[in-house]
Order: sequence, then C-alpha cells, then structure tokens
Amino acid sequence: MPLERKAFIYITIIYNNISMYLTKEKKEEIFSKYGKGKNDTGTAEAQIALFTHRINHLTEHLKINRKDFNTERSLVKLVGKRRALLDYLTKKDIMRYRAIVKELGLRK
Repeated sequence: MPLERKAFIYITIIYNNISMYLTKEKKEEIFSKYGKGKNDTGTAEAQIALFTHRINHLTEHLKINRKDFNTERSLVKLVGKRRALLDYLTKKDIMRYRAIVKELGLRK
C-alpha cells in the first residue's frame, strides 16, 4: 500500500473518532440522567448538561489547537448560552440551579 494511502486512512480514522464525540446514545444518556427522560430535551437541566459536555470537548480541542479561532468563538457562544440558562434557572427555581451546578461541578 502506498504511503499516501496509509496516511489518508490514518487521518480519516482520526477525523471520524473526533467528529463523533457526541453520538445519539451519548445524548440520550445525558438527557435521561439530567432530564425527565431520554426524550426530554427541553428542560434547562438537560440543555445545561449537554452544553457542559460540548464545552468540555471544545476546551480539550483548543488545548491542542491553540490557533483555531472559529472553535474558540463557538466555545464562547456556548458558554454564553449555558450562562443564560443558568441565570434563568436561578430566577425560576434556586434549588434546581444549586442541584445542577453541584452535579455538574460548575463554579458558582
């Protein structure tokens, strides 16, 4: 097998493993753990947990790829969305806010 073909296969395998960090099963697991069920995608807790998972993944990506400014912008937007949901939860029900922050290990 030519060297170019081996490199292509290797890069494809790496790309596929990285791009599939959030599978359908992982989403269902997050929603069933933090929401009311595996199909409950709308509660603030479920969305905060999903955003936290994505934020953690993007943070690890940016540790390796420091000059990936598009991903950095996406990360900042996600953090803002999560913060807005946390603020909403603070106003709506402080006990739910405290529970999700403690469970996910977030600051504040």
